Amino acid sequence: MSVEIDPKLLEILVCPLTKGTLTYDAKAQELVSQQAKLAFPIRDGIPIMLVDEARCLEGA
Repeated sequence: MSVEIDPKLLEILVCPLTKGTLTYDAKAQELVSQQAKLAFPIRDGIPIMLVDEARCLEGA
């Protein structure tokens, strides 16, 4: 089930580790921080911005 994220929310969210910008991956339902090489999950339309919950990206 894919839940659309409010674009205004995406504008204000930043990576909690680097404070850098995030990219929205609608297919995977994740917010991706290229700087930190982490992908933060989105569950039921709510971004989980905890480093402990993030998935490490390949090649990190």
